Amino acid sequence: MATEVRVPTLGESVTEATVATWFKKPGDTVAQDEMLCELETDKVTVEVPAPAAGTLGEIVAGEGETVGVDALLATIAAAGAGATAAAPAAKPAAAASSGASVDIMVPALGESVTEATIATWFKQVGDTVAQDEMLCELETDKVSVEVPAPSAGVLARIDAAEGATVNAGGQLGVISTDGAAVAAPAAAPAPAPAAAAPTSSGRDVEDAPSAKKLMAEKGIDPAAVQGSGKDGRIMKEDVLKAAIAPAAAPAAAPAAAPRAPVAAEDAAREERVKMTRLRQTIAKRLKDAQNTAAILTTYNEVDMTEVMALRNAYKDEFEKKHGARLGFMSFFTKACIHALKEVPEVNAEIDGTDIVYKNFVHMGIAAGTPQGLVVPVIRNADQMSFAEIEKAIAEKGKRARDGKLSMAEMQGGTFTISNGGVYGSLMSSPILNPPQSGILGMHKIQDRPMVINGEIKIRPMMYLALSYDHRIVDGKGAVTFLVRVKDALEDPRRLLMDL
Repeated sequence: MATEVRVPTLGESVTEATVATWFKKPGDTVAQDEMLCELETDKVTVEVPAPAAGTLGEIVAGEGETVGVDALLATIAAAGAGATAAAPAAKPAAAASSGASVDIMVPALGESVTEATIATWFKQVGDTVAQDEMLCELETDKVSVEVPAPSAGVLARIDAAEGATVNAGGQLGVISTDGAAVAAPAAAPAPAPAAAAPTSSGRDVEDAPSAKKLMAEKGIDPAAVQGSGKDGRIMKEDVLKAAIAPAAAPAAAPAAAPRAPVAAEDAAREERVKMTRLRQTIAKRLKDAQNTAAILTTYNEVDMTEVMALRNAYKDEFEKKHGARLGFMSFFTKACIHALKEVPEVNAEIDGTDIVYKNFVHMGIAAGTPQGLVVPVIRNADQMSFAEIEKAIAEKGKRARDGKLSMAEMQGGTFTISNGGVYGSLMSSPILNPPQSGILGMHKIQDRPMVINGEIKIRPMMYLALSYDHRIVDGKGAVTFLVRVKDALEDPRRLLMDL
């Protein structure tokens, strides 16, 4: 019986990939989980492991071809009854049925994400499953990832229970594809996570080809890399971690101080809840930003009279024509894009001793969700119209609140806007979203008395705050940027005339 090799899940917003390299040829013997080929998407490189041991049969998609999610890449012919029986020796439940089985693996989680937590299993051992039916949901530090069944059959074993932490490429369970009765899974706890403990020293495991290539390029000793793959196999993400570890070590903050003693009567009324992975990552990234960048904030205020008048005059006609509400965010996005062209260092980032200037604007729009703050990115915002920006903001905001954002939708931003005004904030100092060098904080619009041409008038005013990395942005550039944003908002006609 031949086993199909298919394109794994690539991410919620990624629908296709290019076959970069085949590591095996038709007729080659392959071991289970041995890397067969490498796929390239617009964000990450995805390695495809062998779902079963055997002999590689026909290669359906050759190098250079573009394939969609779940497309057939190749087939693997079973290595014979003896080999088939020996392959799952460590899987008593699957062996008991003496039928074919397919491993359920952790899908690709994103280039910088190496582990996830099992949030929910939708099926129990012994349940019948259809191909592509959702088996479980994983929670990473950014998004939730659903794991579909790689084939139809019976869920024979669960290797990682709810709450367990699994590595990218790790095993979640086994599906028996012949529908035979399944032995009781009581003796199948979760050996897979424990098996990932061996260190890289003295391993007899083939490392990922992309990891080997990266170690050779960067001159990294494999013994210095902690593998997170199956049986301690070194993955590309592990090499990237090892490459930045020396630089990150000096900046590491000392361990958190122990908690002060709490009176017994107070402790009895406390509730201890484990931080979600998202909240842990938010905490880590914010502290890393403070430890790495030289963050400074400059302030100004903007008279919102003209923007509000323009919005009120055209909002009904705008919504009727474009099907989107005309809010303030499109004005601020346009104003920031305008200012970034004049002060490009605010849209740049530091890479070692280089400054990388971006000749495009991928605008991050911070959004509050029940799970915490996320920053979806509107790509190529500098090429969008007001209507396109408003539609993108509305769509990303809804997906953020529903927890449907993919990793790709939150990566690659070059500048960020955060609107604390929706919560009533009058003034704040936003913190950078690394590796970006600037973030604009919007605040509450409040009527205040202002002196206009020698007369006191009541005007809708908003405080603006620009936090920036002083390593790359000088004070003059930061102030100039904020003044240009202020000028564009107080006289929106300047945007049309590129002034």
